[in-house]
Amino acid sequence: MAGCRSLRSVRERDKTRLAIYQPSKQMPRRDKTNVPSDGRNPGRTLPIRHDLRPLYVLTFVIALLMAVASLTGLLYRSSIYATHDLLSTFLPNDAVSLFVGLPLILVSVFLARRGLLLGLLLWPGSLLFVFYNYVVYALAMPLGAALVVYVVLVALSLYATFLLVRSVDGAAVRRWLVGAIPERATGGLLAALGILLFLQAIDAMATAVAGQTQSTVPQLATHVSDLFITPVWVIGGVLLWRRRALGYVIGLGLLFQASMLFIGLILFLLLQPILVSGTLAVSSVVVVFVLGLLCFVPFAFFVRAVLLVAARSPPTE
Repeated sequence: MAGCRSLRSVRERDKTRLAIYQPSKQMPRRDKTNVPSDGRNPGRTLPIRHDLRPLYVLTFVIALLMAVASLTGLLYRSSIYATHDLLSTFLPNDAVSLFVGLPLILVSVFLARRGLLLGLLLWPGSLLFVFYNYVVYALAMPLGAALVVYVVLVALSLYATFLLVRSVDGAAVRRWLVGAIPERATGGLLAALGILLFLQAIDAMATAVAGQTQSTVPQLATHVSDLFITPVWVIGGVLLWRRRALGYVIGLGLLFQASMLFIGLILFLLLQPILVSGTLAVSSVVVVFVLGLLCFVPFAFFVRAVLLVAARSPPTE
């Protein structure tokens, strides 16, 4: 009888141990099918609907073509830019694109690959910077091999921007950022700046066509590029003002692109007398900097808000 009791107690103890080490059937399991991967750090989830790895490759191709185009312009300036107007406009711009624009593009992609929300939201702005920049080249440059590269850059950057925005889960981004940023102030400034520059481009082209002012081909091409991009600023600003999901997705990127343009223009004005000829227009640098503050300040507040909310736990439905 004692042996039976001992055997029975051993069996009961073994069953208890097995129950402890076996997972409970009621424990919820993580559903990996609904967790999008950023292609780099599966442990840090980005608010995306689709795999971003094809966009990483596409952006790398864009960056490579951008580096080739800028280096070619800097090293073979006399062969690429046949006129003084082309040389004085695009040579300083090649330096800005290579040493400022290209690193910022790579940084935004690097941050996104690290699973950071900030990088994901900056990424569309860097692609729009490429689009805006090379629209000017594509419209102003004569036919040739270089023109093909510029047109390809315009097409690829626009296509990549569309794919990227479509891949971001706007509703999730809105849940992260709603109330964390001054939507009305930021959206209003972005829309107002877009309207201002759009009207300025219209006025400059109208006076040039009427013969009241003399504009070079690169200047006219810049005005056309303004007409392409500034309506996007207005739309993005209005969407952010109304707290729509798409406004949160593209708002920071548009401020980033606008800030890159103002920084690039300041560096352009500083480099033009060094690389080509002429005198430094200090007043123009000051005016551009003051206008740029309309982008720099809300951009800084937006970045701060993204960093703060990203440090918290992801919001729930």
